[in-house]
Amino acid sequence: MTVSVDFYFDLSSPWTCLAFHNIQPIIADTGAKIVWKPFLVGGVFNAVNQSVYSARENPDNPKFVHSFRVMKDWAALAGIPMNFPSEHHPVKSVHAMRACCALEEDQAALHKFATAAFNAYYTDQRNLDDPAVLAAIANEVGMDGEALVARTQEQAVKDRLRANTEEAIARGAYGSPSIFVPFGDGERMYFGNDQLPLVNRAIKLVGNS
Repeated sequence: MTVSVDFYFDLSSPWTCLAFHNIQPIIADTGAKIVWKPFLVGGVFNAVNQSVYSARENPDNPKFVHSFRVMKDWAALAGIPMNFPSEHHPVKSVHAMRACCALEEDQAALHKFATAAFNAYYTDQRNLDDPAVLAAIANEVGMDGEALVARTQEQAVKDRLRANTEEAIARGAYGSPSIFVPFGDGERMYFGNDQLPLVNRAIKLVGNS
């Protein structure tokens, strides 16, 4: 049985950058299928998790400091050069996520663009809120960057980003990444990079059932 995993992501989340990288060997090892689902994590926070904003107001909070240090440890473990945060953090990701939604029907293209965008933001410290930067990233991976940026202004693309975000909230998402694995008569949601071992376990349980 091939297990299909839905991976809701926002490029602005450093933990999502890690999980995006680290889930791929799990998918390859288990033979599962992954569906990349762009959404707007700010919309999720506004709807169901506004405490995130108050937490950011105190960067000296011990939990915040520890979480940032652990994130860097995870990046080192995964071999991801993460020059973060940059002057662009926190970045407004609506333009970038619309670009991802414009590519969603072509999952291979979406994966290629998202990989390059994660590298651009977290390694090269480029501004994903700048349409010119998004166009350049797309051009660098062999796409028509100007055409992709133009599509971010199409109503259908805007509607898709909104629909994906609302869909994730309805399924129980409260942040990025939110990962859904079919389980029994329903599904299990897993959040963040740290829970990927549980994703791996769930995929194997379902695949062997």
